[in-house]
Amino acid sequence: MTGADILVKSLVDHGVEVIFAYPGGASMPLHQALTRYADRLRTILPRHEQGGGFAAQGYARATGRVGVCMATSGPGATNLVTAIADAKLDSIPMVAITGQ
Repeated sequence: MTGADILVKSLVDHGVEVIFAYPGGASMPLHQALTRYADRLRTILPRHEQGGGFAAQGYARATGRVGVCMATSGPGATNLVTAIADAKLDSIPMVAITGQ
């Protein structure tokens, strides 16, 4: 079992059903692990990391469950910052995962 498998299994074990995940080089092991849990964790691929962050926030607002988003390292991670800040200011439960 890889570190990526452990992380994805932990999400499933904590009741996460949806993740908004934009692929990139540093996050590819996580995307590969997500395919192994596709029967329990739905992966939605946004067109941009920021869209994924706000989609996770909207999911949390609409369902009352934690919203989860994922991006690669570097610019991919910084594209999540506005959604993370907005979620924090509005007390929205959100988890952001980045590569590396």
